[in-house]
Parts: sequence; structure tokens; C-alpha cells
Amino acid sequence: MKTIAAALTTLLSSQHVAGFAPAAGVSRSRSISSLRMAETALSQDELKKMVGYKSVDDYVESGMVVGLGTGSTAYFAVERLGQKLKDGELKDIVAIPTSVRTKEQAESLGIPLVTLDTHSKLDVAIDGADEVDPDLNLVKGGGGALLREKMVEVCADKFIVIVDESKLCDGLGPGFPLPVEITPFCHEHTLRTIASLPTCEGCDAVLRMGSSSTNKPDGDEIAVTDNGNYIVDLHFKEAIKDAPAMASELKNTVGVVDHGLFCDMTTAVIIAGSDGISVKD
Repeated sequence: MKTIAAALTTLLSSQHVAGFAPAAGVSRSRSISSLRMAETALSQDELKKMVGYKSVDDYVESGMVVGLGTGSTAYFAVERLGQKLKDGELKDIVAIPTSVRTKEQAESLGIPLVTLDTHSKLDVAIDGADEVDPDLNLVKGGGGALLREKMVEVCADKFIVIVDESKLCDGLGPGFPLPVEITPFCHEHTLRTIASLPTCEGCDAVLRMGSSSTNKPDGDEIAVTDNGNYIVDLHFKEAIKDAPAMASELKNTVGVVDHGLFCDMTTAVIIAGSDGISVKD
């Protein structure tokens, strides 16, 4: 892991953020010692902004096809791409969004959009993650866009993951529920089938309710994804022992559309933390 000591002070400027931007009032509880010019602690929003901007600055070049992730960290990568296109620093870029929300943000910034139907090969995809293990396997899908995210990101030559250090873990599972997208047809049967899989032993399978963009229940209706499917969140008390094996078993279960385990896909992880920005690859 290599620490990048140079500070990009422009990333810390105050801007109005809509859509994915977390609510105002985030406590400033974490400092970045390597940013010597900034003695005040940085909020989680500022950390997300730093890695989001850096991902575009370091990995996106003119003429590329770019996959745009979904979530509060990916928001800043999309924002940065829009800025660089507007300023003329980047040209001839087309992008593929991974959700309706990201599509709307990209359109508002004037980013030209295409789909996998016309561009099946991407140069780079940039997205956040809910958990990252030491092997760079991920849990994604807390925002409900796991299927489209995986479809886009598996087609990219480089998949760049952007997180703050709170997302790093020794083992996937206990720190964040694993989302599984399923068909609405006989969804209770599929939920029970998933919970009974050998690799999922001990999990608590919970149908997502309310908004599909959060795994916190916020409504009485079943959450519906952009694809018209449901999500089951798997809560684990212990770390997943074999993430690739679980990924295979879930994918082979009839009724499962896809799952939030992203194994052997990551090119690099850009991490913002107490020691500055680091890159793990």
C-alpha cells in the first residue's frame, strides 16, 4: 500500500451537493495527518470527495468509455468527471451509469451517456463499496444497484474502488449485510432457499422494505430495484469463510438474479483515512 502525501486542497472546497450527498452536519471526527496544511479534522464527506476526485484525476483519460458507480462516494467521481469535461480537461468521453440516480446526475452535468448495448467494453469503471477485505473482495449493493453495477464493472479493463478507511475489514459479512437481488415470483420461497444454503449457514435473511437504496427499513412496502426485483439482505454474525464459494452458490440458486459479492474484480482501491490517501492494488 503506497501513501500519497500530496494534498489536493481544491477537493476540500465547500460545494452544494445534491442527490447522493449525505445530510449536512456530519461530525468532524477524523483527521488526515499527511495533509499538513489542513489542521482541522475532515468529515466523512470530505474523505469521500478526495477519493472520488482522485479516481477520475488518476484513471480517466480523454477518449475513454467510463463506468459510473452508484452511491455517496461514487457521486463525487461523477461530479469530478462532469467538471473536467466542462473545463475541457477531458474530451470525447462517454459513460455508462449503473442506476437511474447516477444517470440523472450525469445528465445534469452534461456527461454523454451510452449503454452496454452499444459499448460492451469499458476502459475503466469507478465505484464505492460497502466492505473491502484484504484480498480486495467486496460487498456492494447497499444502495440497491448491485446488478447494474456488476454488469457494467465486469466489462471494464480497470475497476477502481473508492472508499474511506471505515470500509476496510478483515472478513466480509459482519460489518455490512450482503444484498441478494431476487425475482418477485415466489420471493418467500427464494428467501428461505438462500438462508438454507451451506455457505450461508447462520445468516439472518431479511427482505428489504421501503426504499431499495438503503438496507434500513423505511417503509411498509417491499423495496423494488431499478430492474423491478426484490432484495434480500443477509446478516452475518461471523465473517464469511469463503466468499468466492458463496458467490458461486448464490448465483446458481434459481430465483436469484445476482448478489453483492464482487470477487476477483478489483484493480485498485483508493482509500482515504487517518494517514492520508493510499492505494492498494
